[in-house]
Amino acid sequence: MKFAYKFSNLLGAFYRHGNLCFSKDGNSVISPVGNRISVFDLKNNKSETLPVSTTKNISCLGINPDGNLAILIDEDGAAVLVSLVTRAVLHHHHFHSPVHSVSFSPDGKKFVITKENVALMYHAPGRNREFNGFALDKSYYGPFDETTCIDWTDDSKCFAVGSKDMTTWIFGAERWANLIYYSLGGHKDIIVGCFFEKDSLDMYTVSQEGTLCVWESDTELEGLRKGEGNNDDDDVEEIIGEDGETRGDVIKGSTDTPKQVEGIKNVRYSQRSKHYFNKAGDFNKLTAAAFHKKTRILVTGFASGAFHLHELPEFDLIHSLSISDQRISTIAMNPTGDWIGFGCSGLGQLLVWEWQSESYVFKQQGHFNNMNSLAYSPDGQYLVTGGDDGKVKVWNTNNGLCFVTFTEHSSSVTNVAFTSSGFVVVSASLDGTVRAFDLHRYRNFRTMTSPRPAQFSSLAVDSSGELVCAGSQDSFEIFLWSMQTGRLLEVLSGHEGPVSNLCFSPVQSVLASVSWDKTVRLWDMLDSWETKETLRLTSDGLAVTYRPDGQELAVASLDGEITFWNPQTGGQAGSIAGRHDLQMGRKETEKITAKQSAKGKSFTSLCYSADGESILAGGQSKFVCIYNIKEHVLMKKFEISCNLSLDAMEEFLDRRKMTEFGSLSLVDEGTGDGDGVELSLPGVKRGDMSSRRFKPEIRVGSLCFSPTGRSWATASTEGLLIYSLDASLVFDPYDLDMDVTPASIRQQVKKKEWASAILLSFRLNEMALKREVLEAVPYDQITVVCSSLPDVYVDKLLNFVASTLEKSNHLQFYLSWAQCLLTLHGQKLKNRSGAVLPTVQQLLKSIQRHSDDLSKLCDWNIYNIRYAAALSKQRGMKRTAAESLSDEEEEEEEVAMDSGACFCKVIKKR
Repeated sequence: MKFAYKFSNLLGAFYRHGNLCFSKDGNSVISPVGNRISVFDLKNNKSETLPVSTTKNISCLGINPDGNLAILIDEDGAAVLVSLVTRAVLHHHHFHSPVHSVSFSPDGKKFVITKENVALMYHAPGRNREFNGFALDKSYYGPFDETTCIDWTDDSKCFAVGSKDMTTWIFGAERWANLIYYSLGGHKDIIVGCFFEKDSLDMYTVSQEGTLCVWESDTELEGLRKGEGNNDDDDVEEIIGEDGETRGDVIKGSTDTPKQVEGIKNVRYSQRSKHYFNKAGDFNKLTAAAFHKKTRILVTGFASGAFHLHELPEFDLIHSLSISDQRISTIAMNPTGDWIGFGCSGLGQLLVWEWQSESYVFKQQGHFNNMNSLAYSPDGQYLVTGGDDGKVKVWNTNNGLCFVTFTEHSSSVTNVAFTSSGFVVVSASLDGTVRAFDLHRYRNFRTMTSPRPAQFSSLAVDSSGELVCAGSQDSFEIFLWSMQTGRLLEVLSGHEGPVSNLCFSPVQSVLASVSWDKTVRLWDMLDSWETKETLRLTSDGLAVTYRPDGQELAVASLDGEITFWNPQTGGQAGSIAGRHDLQMGRKETEKITAKQSAKGKSFTSLCYSADGESILAGGQSKFVCIYNIKEHVLMKKFEISCNLSLDAMEEFLDRRKMTEFGSLSLVDEGTGDGDGVELSLPGVKRGDMSSRRFKPEIRVGSLCFSPTGRSWATASTEGLLIYSLDASLVFDPYDLDMDVTPASIRQQVKKKEWASAILLSFRLNEMALKREVLEAVPYDQITVVCSSLPDVYVDKLLNFVASTLEKSNHLQFYLSWAQCLLTLHGQKLKNRSGAVLPTVQQLLKSIQRHSDDLSKLCDWNIYNIRYAAALSKQRGMKRTAAESLSDEEEEEEEVAMDSGACFCKVIKKR
């Protein structure tokens, strides 16, 4: 491969577990998705997944006040310090036990993490260039049970920690003489949130049973006094390291009143009021809370999916709404207090609500269960996915968001496909239906069924979009429908086992079907739908796909081999033994080793690259393999996940989990707050005492190359992963010579030898230099330069223009290059259309993207112009009416004055 593919984006997953954070400007929400974090730009409606990951699912994250650093902590307590500017990992640290929450101080100098029953305060990295990014300052003990939440005062002098022992502890970040620690009670359940008032020590505490306590302090923040003599107290100790240096202080809280320094009065709290969220006789568990200090708005989320907005301290209800039927796991508010972010881990929902207008700013949800299949649209702009939850979702590859979801299927969706027009999506399901969806009106306009109930496991649509085929896994038949009428045209029989996959030839009306009966059958759609050829395999067939030019057929079988066939002659052209490349991991419940388990594994999904030179293969493994077809060698293995929270990730089992009674992983710990995915019995929505959890297994459900050839996607347990070409770091010169240097190229530009400069820049093949040379060419010289280019450089220049146009602002300039290249060299490009097709599709995608953006802007401008014109017209009419009215008044005054003068004359005469 000339280019290296790298991880680009994660679609299909928006929230898994942990807390949400807003960016400093409040326009983006940062969400933990498994062992990665995604940044959703709410203003520009875009998403981006950072190219960093932890070893297990992220349990909590913290953003510093400057918004440029993030701390990600996974389930085991392993922390990663990430720069949100450079997207790079800066530091690794391990806390050696699960961490419940992390929070930076408002001044950015410290941060606190809570684990078990202790709060640890560290010097925050980033202020000074230090080798050790996590330097422990103090350890705070006090709670008797696990800690749950943290909040800081606005001046970073104190912080509060909530606990499962139903108490809230207030600690001084520095050695205050009148506030070392303070314990607040008053609750009967776990503390969910504790919040300081703005510029005050007054507090609000919220517990799980739905109780709010308002606490009032007798001391202001300015009243905190520094104490120097506290080192000798029993409450403060110093930790001395092995090297003799001080590693931090230990503050030990207790239920007793702290010792009082002479002449200084200790801080005391009193309960001002107590409020209840639940009505009498109704119990709804409070699961999340957030407080905005400037507006004094408290947001609380419940297990039923409802949330309340209250204004404090009066506890006035602003509004109460239900956004889901699932438990709200986390709540966050943006810095201005206008937007509220909700995360529901049950269904993976992420919602941003604007409470003043009572409308959604952002509402996204991925597939709840496994994602089974995916397909690219012909222009590469959209992706369609189908999952076990019975939903069909269509995604925009530019912004990474889902814009339509179809829920008509009542069972798992096994396969999806686009028609050649790109405006119709077809899906097959185990519910016995094949449905066609219109992307113009967003409706299910065609439903195709079989005479007898059948479970469809495979699907194919021909190149014209007129024929739809689906294979059954129970009756071993293939059903053929007409897209126009929805009528069943034919039932193709011949296979003696379940039909595992179908594929139409891109150039002929030939259907290839592969089955568990160790055969591949080629059906002629023009000649009475008869079997044209039968290819014999050495093992059960699992996947089949045509090369883009239709001259080769690839088949994956159960023995782990990929065989290549000539569909014209029926002869085998080659094979690849890929079983050892799968490199399976060992499940926690398996009795045999990973090496033995891999002998029974195979590839379940195949896909050719856009140029037909390579093939992608994936299966029940964390690896996706890409092979060179001509050489039959493995070129690269992509590890789609390193998340150890998934099953079958490690080659060897953890011996610490093995006991004399078996593996501890076999013990079902019930629902609770543990890891894994919760499953309940069918038909049961609430109160299911038989619900259980399982650990998702890593696997690749489907693979698909983009028609543009610049990216490929895989549907996996982690979600929908996109891998794109990384051309920036690859030095791949073409016909390089000693004279081809950046200096010589810039010299040609100075001489205005445009064609020569372009040829030399493409021989050196550096992106930045090619862009510099091309943008230096005058607009009126584009036609002359294009006409003098050799044929071999026309393809390269067109490919460069197509890729650059997607992110460039010089639209007319690059469109002029594309127009001249296609006009002057169109006939020659048409003769080698197979090689040029991905480039043309990339160009079409770039143009369509800019067209969509500009059309919205133009429509908005037209609307504004019309509004301004109507407004000025209305004002003109009012002005005209006012002027006419003033003219009439003047005439009336003149008449009145004339009549008055006449009356005066009459009186004088009398």
